[in-house]
Amino acid sequence: MNVDLKPIGVRKITVDQVIARLRRKLAVVPGATLFLRANQDITVGGRFTSSQYQYTLESENLADLNTWAPRVEAKLRTLRNLRDIATDQQTRGLQATLVIDRDTASRLGIAANAIDNTLYDAFGQRQVSTIYTGLNQYHVVMEVDESYRNSTDAIQSLYVRSSAGMQVPLSAFTHFEMKTTSLAVNHQGQFPAVTISFNLGEGVALGDAVKDIQAAMLQMGLPSDIRPSFQGTAQAFQSSLASQPWLILAALVAVYIVLGVLYESYIHPITILSTLPSAGVGALLALLAFHTELSVIALIGIILLIGIVKKNAIMMIDFAVEAERSGKTRQRPFTRPACCGSVPS
Repeated sequence: MNVDLKPIGVRKITVDQVIARLRRKLAVVPGATLFLRANQDITVGGRFTSSQYQYTLESENLADLNTWAPRVEAKLRTLRNLRDIATDQQTRGLQATLVIDRDTASRLGIAANAIDNTLYDAFGQRQVSTIYTGLNQYHVVMEVDESYRNSTDAIQSLYVRSSAGMQVPLSAFTHFEMKTTSLAVNHQGQFPAVTISFNLGEGVALGDAVKDIQAAMLQMGLPSDIRPSFQGTAQAFQSSLASQPWLILAALVAVYIVLGVLYESYIHPITILSTLPSAGVGALLALLAFHTELSVIALIGIILLIGIVKKNAIMMIDFAVEAERSGKTRQRPFTRPACCGSVPS
């Protein structure tokens, strides 16, 4: 369901505030959960989840993954900054397991391969023959009637031939156990994975949510074979946050080298770059004043602002250098000469 909001000048509130208001009103519907999220200008990652951000648990041991994924989900539900916790884990499937009493089967002279063959003949659609006609051929498949395949009671009608040639009912040495199983096992790369998605609370930054989740995982003490990681937008945020200082430093060094070659000076590039910190601080103060998050769009705006400030500084330096080379000096303000004597009457 897609909902288009009125223009910001008409509704006077942000998208997050609208979602928070709707979330409180729709949480009272019993038996149903509605996930609300705002459409993003830039979407990272192609994984579809109920909520906006993803946190993935990956392991080569499926049993440990099925055990710890619900615990991690329950832990994330306790964090105040997170909303709309959901998971793609599907472990509520019903499975009937046939348990064989091997001691009893051995006393009755029943071999394990005889049990396998009997079950395969009844439920495995074994191909036993082929009927050839003049124009076509037909495979003959052996199986029990459909009415005996819909429940576990069919085991009462199956018999296994013992080593002595006797027909022994399968129910004499087997029984069923009902268990839960996975309806689907999602993978990330080559390993099973469970993705837990979440939204942010009203006014909560993504960086604060990432710190809270990392602290919660350290407190839980996940096993070493379970590897947690952020995916999608959260992963891009984490990666950019780790490499951003080095990228900024590399950009400053590159700009300094280019300006140094341009002006053939060590001082002028420093003069131009000295205007950038004040521009960055002013942009951050403007974001705080208007209660705007430091999103990707805001970061692009800061970069454009820094470029404009740097261009103005370059123009000022060009004017000063050109004036110095042409011999122009700073013009002193006009002052009236002082009177040295009295005026005769």
